[in-house]
Amino acid sequence: MSTPDLFGRTPITDDDETIARLLDDVSVPTLLCAMVHITGDPAWIRDEEIKPQGLFLNIYDGFMSPEAQAEARARALPHILAFRDSGGELPPPPSAELVQEMMAFIGCAEIPDDTVPMMLSELNLDAEGVPSPEAPPVAHSDFPVVVIGCGQSGLLAGIRLREAGIPFTIIDKNAGPGGTWWENSYPGARVDVGSHFYCYSFEPADHWTEYFSQHAELRDYFVGVMHKYGIDEHCRFETEVEAATYDEAAGTWTVRVRAADGTVDELPARAVISAVGSLNRPKLPDIPGIDDFDGPSFHSIRWDHSVDVTGTRFALVGAGATGFQIAPTIADQVEQLNVFQRTAQWMFPNPNYHEPVPDGMKWAIRHLPYFGRWFRFLILWPGAGVDLSGPRIDPDWDDSDGLAVSQRNKSTRDFFLGFMAEQIGDDPDLLAKITPDYPATGKRTLQDNGSWLGCLKKDNVDLIRTGIERIEAGGIRTTDGVLHEADVICYATGFRHNDFLWPMEITGRNGQTLRAFWGDEPAAYLGITMPGFPNLFCMYGPGTNLASGGSLIFHSECQITYIMQCIDKLIANDLTSIEPTSDAYDTYVTEYRDEIGQMVWSHWAVKNTHYKNAKGDIHTLSPWPLHVYQSWTRAPDFEKFELG
Repeated sequence: MSTPDLFGRTPITDDDETIARLLDDVSVPTLLCAMVHITGDPAWIRDEEIKPQGLFLNIYDGFMSPEAQAEARARALPHILAFRDSGGELPPPPSAELVQEMMAFIGCAEIPDDTVPMMLSELNLDAEGVPSPEAPPVAHSDFPVVVIGCGQSGLLAGIRLREAGIPFTIIDKNAGPGGTWWENSYPGARVDVGSHFYCYSFEPADHWTEYFSQHAELRDYFVGVMHKYGIDEHCRFETEVEAATYDEAAGTWTVRVRAADGTVDELPARAVISAVGSLNRPKLPDIPGIDDFDGPSFHSIRWDHSVDVTGTRFALVGAGATGFQIAPTIADQVEQLNVFQRTAQWMFPNPNYHEPVPDGMKWAIRHLPYFGRWFRFLILWPGAGVDLSGPRIDPDWDDSDGLAVSQRNKSTRDFFLGFMAEQIGDDPDLLAKITPDYPATGKRTLQDNGSWLGCLKKDNVDLIRTGIERIEAGGIRTTDGVLHEADVICYATGFRHNDFLWPMEITGRNGQTLRAFWGDEPAAYLGITMPGFPNLFCMYGPGTNLASGGSLIFHSECQITYIMQCIDKLIANDLTSIEPTSDAYDTYVTEYRDEIGQMVWSHWAVKNTHYKNAKGDIHTLSPWPLHVYQSWTRAPDFEKFELG
């Protein structure tokens, strides 16, 4: 894995002509911010002739005209050559006020003051908080920590624990790191958050080959990070945590693990960090006859690569985020593709969804100071989730038709539907099939560059919205009596999203299990801690999944910052335990339920969604603006904890 300097200070050795050619590829709004750092001159962001005209998620040129972009590049070239010839010498850094002006420039709007601390922290222009790959001495040998899971959050926890000199062991059921990116290898699997933001803030990458990277590249990224920081030495792969039990007298946890060969071991821990994901335990549909099919069948997360789908009649059950990626990838290989979809999905345009990262962008991230940081900002800001008025239900809006929750939400619906209708063209039957009957953004919103909707128009692809009655030896019979013959069935039917920490048995004080404590309503204070379960911390816990902007890696960085301060409190004050007070927990849970109930995801018209549990309640999603959650997790309020 390529590991450039965090701020792109690799010396430039390219000749004038090469640099001029590479600049043709770069994001110009990002380039102009980098030029402020290179020259010390704020005029680069104050010239109306070369100013971005607008901002939209996954659009990188600021809607600047080709002429304005060419002019900006031409002006920048001699200064970049001078920077090269000076050996990369930089003027004094911009002031905090100028940095905020640069944010407003690239964001095409004033940046609200209450969001500035989060954005300054995210930009990280002064390199604080960057861990060293050098192994420190183990400073706290009497404080072992067990981390459950080595996906992006567990790996991050390991990096911060190692940095602090705290001994730890990471347990993961897979054979390597990356969580969902280790497990999901189905055709077309890729991230739907821009790759340059979907990575650790301290470990960006100039090597991404696509703006939205595919699974193999993401897997390699996490493997590379693991090796760079020496986390592999602390990992037990192909091992599952069966149970964790708290001993109140000793103030320790005992974590029982089982290796792939059946060997059982018990690990002592002063603290446990649960870093398990929620999209890794497959959920097969409850359809009669599911075991009667004669051909190969599998869940998407268990894609059977020994099966050659070429020329087959392929049945894809489920067309959410996973099926949406699989279908266009295999449509030209199979003889017939039948896509069985229970609920239509909203989607919005993303022209860069399958686009490669051009050489000039890689070069600029590698060589131009702070270019990579500002490009990350450009990706983050329009989807930062700092304004959640969009998904909020307007109590005065007439929602009796179940199609919108506010005027703004209706406008979003009209925009999405216009994009979808334009892609479909003159096919009213197909348009009717793909038009959702619930408010826009009520479920996970998908991104399309024409691949999914174009796939549905192919002669050998059929989108079937009729319900499934049963699976038979030769295929799938729908409720209208039709047998859809199939050679292969793939179930892209999601995961046990609401079953937090399942199937582990977590036992806290007084023998109480976490499952009994939660019942059907899992919750945690800030999504991290629960009363009665001392020194147990959740990353990606209840109520922290994101449905409106941001990335889970960003959320994980917030959570581990908070968790490490709790652990530091235990060590520094020679304490045995830390857990939230019942009052703090109850107050937070009440506020959470009130807030989530006002969001579109909770609306009565939104059905058949993995966001909701069997009762129709939501305990998975975060209703908080990103900057609010980041401010809450910047430092623990120990007045809200029981310390022992």
